[in-house]
Amino acid sequence: MNVVQKSARKIIKLSFNLSVWTIDYFSKMEIYHKKVTVLRELDDGTLGREIVRCLDDNNLTLVPKYESHDLKHVLLGYQMTPEDEIRMQAFMIGNGNYSLPSFAILGFGTLLLPELCGTFIKDFQKGRRSEKIADWTIEEYGHRDLVELQTKLTRFKSTEKTPISMRTIIKYGALTSITAGVFGMIYCLPFLFSSQIEDIVGAGFPFVGGAILATGGLLALTKSQQAPDLNKELKI
Repeated sequence: MNVVQKSARKIIKLSFNLSVWTIDYFSKMEIYHKKVTVLRELDDGTLGREIVRCLDDNNLTLVPKYESHDLKHVLLGYQMTPEDEIRMQAFMIGNGNYSLPSFAILGFGTLLLPELCGTFIKDFQKGRRSEKIADWTIEEYGHRDLVELQTKLTRFKSTEKTPISMRTIIKYGALTSITAGVFGMIYCLPFLFSSQIEDIVGAGFPFVGGAILATGGLLALTKSQQAPDLNKELKI
């Protein structure tokens, strides 16, 4: 692994750690500590007990509003490393979890770890072949046997064709626009504080362009959710 690859992984790890720390700092954690205590009392081999084991091994606890995130790590067998975090998001997008954080993390990871693109594609395809798990919760599945649930996923066979709607197409385009705009703004931001007028002017126009992309994407996403006539589907 060369210096660039090591640096990329360190940047990703620091980003995730900062996100977790920020959520913990501004949240009331008592209720989540109690959830961990309850899960700790479950039988060995259950999904909930293995989640606690995973959290203990990584010196972590449940994160507010992201409890299902840890569920998916254990259920799908992805480790809590930069590579596996991005791989899991690729799986979840293939599984039908079309959320801005998933697209942003996968996009960010692809830019920093381009050598893993082939792996991300395989994870995406694996997600498409698996039962949808975006709505699975610890409360509903924590007491279930982990191996049984994993076997259920691998045996899932979908006979339905994937529906593509105008709403979905607009949603993809809007999310792409938002992600590109935000990344562009973040990239240009340091140059706006430069003492050189050339840097300020050179970064100003791309920064405004990024803001326009992000704003346009948000507006398109909002409009697509409000328009019922966009829900017509084309079968492929």
